[in-house]
Amino acid sequence: MLRRSMIALTLSLCASLGNSAAAQTKPDYQAIIQQAKQGNAEAQNNLGVMYDKGYGVTQNKAKARQWYEKAAENGHAGAQFNLGTIYYQGNGVPQDYEKALHWYLKAAAQGDEDAQYNLGLMFTFGKGAPQNYSNAYYWYKKAADKGLAPAQANLGTMYANGHSVHQNYAVARIWYERAAAQGDADGQYNLGTIYADGNGVPVDYKKARQWYEKAAAQGHPHALLGLGNMYANGHGVRKNHAKAKEWFAKSCDEGLQDGCDAHRSLK
Repeated sequence: MLRRSMIALTLSLCASLGNSAAAQTKPDYQAIIQQAKQGNAEAQNNLGVMYDKGYGVTQNKAKARQWYEKAAENGHAGAQFNLGTIYYQGNGVPQDYEKALHWYLKAAAQGDEDAQYNLGLMFTFGKGAPQNYSNAYYWYKKAADKGLAPAQANLGTMYANGHSVHQNYAVARIWYERAAAQGDADGQYNLGTIYADGNGVPVDYKKARQWYEKAAAQGHPHALLGLGNMYANGHGVRKNHAKAKEWFAKSCDEGLQDGCDAHRSLK
């Protein structure tokens, strides 16, 4: 399963005051405004955050974009990422995937792993550019090598599905394990599926259930469904329709139609 959700705005105020003690307490909003007007890119990005979220100023999406643009044009990677996200989401501007791609590419070129991951998604699903699994792999790998768990999980799925690479469940499992070790629910679910289906490993329902349970504890709808199927079919556990229905209901509550259908199918 491929994670589809984008990493959203970088909204924490960066320390731009030259005083680490001040940065650990309440930000000096007036100092940020003054420094932003003097051309400090870090402060300009922070002022964009302030207008975006209404920190110390009246919330104003148009002004947020203006300050992100100033910082982005001054080469600030975080602002470039934030600007890309504004255009991707249509947050205060018309949604524009091509502009989002433009700014994510600039941030990614500076090593911003969140932008690299979002680029992977855009190339995977053909948003802002034609679908291109080779480009998706390139950007997922960049972010995954930096330890970004969602990128690691999606890179594992590319190996599991053979997208742009030779299908290789052993390598997929390695990337799933790295993501799962960081608590990534998709990585945990996908690792459980590797063991449940015996993809590149012997079928091991005990391990499958352990990983499904970890993902289910985070509300992962497919993991909840997987646990329901294990109890419905007696895979690694005793058949128990009551428990199966309970897991299917939870999956349905998380918005998964397959969970709703499975719940209705059990008499």
